[in-house]
Amino acid sequence: MDPVRNYKNSTGFVKEIIMKKKTAEISNGVETKTQNLITRPPVVVVLGHIDHGKSSLLNAIQKLQFTGGKPGGVITQHIESYQIEKDGKKITFIDTPGHEAFSAMRSRGAKVADIAILVIDAAEGVKDQTKEAISHIKKIQIPLIVALNKIDKPEANPEKVKRELQKEDVLVESLGGKVPSVETSAKTGKGIDELLEVVLLIAEMEDLKADILGPAEGVVIESYLDKLRGPTATLILTQGVLRVGDVLGTNFAFGKIKNLENFQGLPLSEASPGDPIIVVGFEDCPRVGEKFRVFSILEEAKNYLIQSRTKTPKESPIGFPTEQRVLNLILKADFLGSTEAIEEVLKKIPQEKIILRVLKSEVGEINESDIKTAKSSKALILGFRVKINPFAKNLAEREKIKIMQFQVIYDLVEEVRKLCQRFLKAEVERIDIGRVKALVIFLIEKNRQIIGGKVIEGEVKKGALIEVFRGEELIDKGRLINLQKNKKDTERVSKGEECGILYEGETKIEEGDVLLIYTEERKREEI
Repeated sequence: MDPVRNYKNSTGFVKEIIMKKKTAEISNGVETKTQNLITRPPVVVVLGHIDHGKSSLLNAIQKLQFTGGKPGGVITQHIESYQIEKDGKKITFIDTPGHEAFSAMRSRGAKVADIAILVIDAAEGVKDQTKEAISHIKKIQIPLIVALNKIDKPEANPEKVKRELQKEDVLVESLGGKVPSVETSAKTGKGIDELLEVVLLIAEMEDLKADILGPAEGVVIESYLDKLRGPTATLILTQGVLRVGDVLGTNFAFGKIKNLENFQGLPLSEASPGDPIIVVGFEDCPRVGEKFRVFSILEEAKNYLIQSRTKTPKESPIGFPTEQRVLNLILKADFLGSTEAIEEVLKKIPQEKIILRVLKSEVGEINESDIKTAKSSKALILGFRVKINPFAKNLAEREKIKIMQFQVIYDLVEEVRKLCQRFLKAEVERIDIGRVKALVIFLIEKNRQIIGGKVIEGEVKKGALIEVFRGEELIDKGRLINLQKNKKDTERVSKGEECGILYEGETKIEEGDVLLIYTEERKREEI
């Protein structure tokens, strides 16, 4: 058994390397850096258009059924990490959300990856988010594998998809290019083994290495606030070894590792490069996409955080102080990546007419502090996949604070868009529809008259508004209460026809007056 290729199966291997290094340093006084390098598992990011089967494909790779909070058919809402073993070699996968709202998260997920798998529905072909994913992959310049998924569909046309990819400057091997493509089906399992073999082949060609003796560092993939355990983060280690008790720090969070678990939630004593791990112990939730490193003591990590924050310009909230109308929002979500993605897509809502201002954006359940903030600022509370604290719920009902909860980010954003629409003042649009010449006055009673006339232009509609002109002078405005044709009630009368009009207004109409018939429609400005 090659110990380098199987270093993660034994914690003793790391100790053995350390002992050898110390012995070498004592005996020779020098040790080359290459002796510290080990082969690590490839990190593979899975990208593609919504509902093209990314999560289903990963599920098939793991040979597991969807369980718990990830039932089949549910869109991935945050970045998730998995690890599998193929022919004794490990592969780490990053599953990124498919909805367009998660562009920033997909970009961050791709930054830590060695290989990208672009999943495309072989029946639907290249879509907008497929093109967006291709753009991300080109920017970070990592090897690409195309998975032509759902090949079991009768309407699947892989050759058509390949030609569409060619238009995006992605030339697969079968068309003379260098990009491998594999026909897959999460439903039947077709192509899964071949896909994994291609991943391992590319990983071997890339010769992925990590410094096992260097200081531990890596990237934050996701973070959230666990109600019982506190701030919890999913990390991928890029070099070094991480152990329980180590002090971690990022630009925005630090802490000491209390719990170290693998992606399945099983406890670990230490983690190695390429592994997706779950860490409990941060004092605050680190930001998605941040790099982390190990420090010797907590004070050192805290000072690093303070220095980083002073150097980093503060991000502006959505919207700026202005005389325009403002919609204040408080956002609470299950994962930090979700809050960032929601804020990112809210920024895309046009704000020339109404400003969106996120006063508070946090992970965790909706609490009493949120209600109090909402009351003082007249804000709306948006909850994404979070619960409401019972005390907060009672307080919200008492103070009449509106809380809206969502399971899908698209629904949240659409509802905010509708709220913005309601905030805008409705504009009245006038539409002139016809003219009537008064021929005879039948009855005058208080502020109502019955007039006989002829439609000389356009048409007349029941319920319309009327302007009365005597010569060039506007003498009155009123309403058409009832309309008759041939002494029978009707909804409209056309040009050239005679009609009877029940008019309601202040001034008495005389024969020869012209009645301008018009309607008014209240239209809200579009966002």
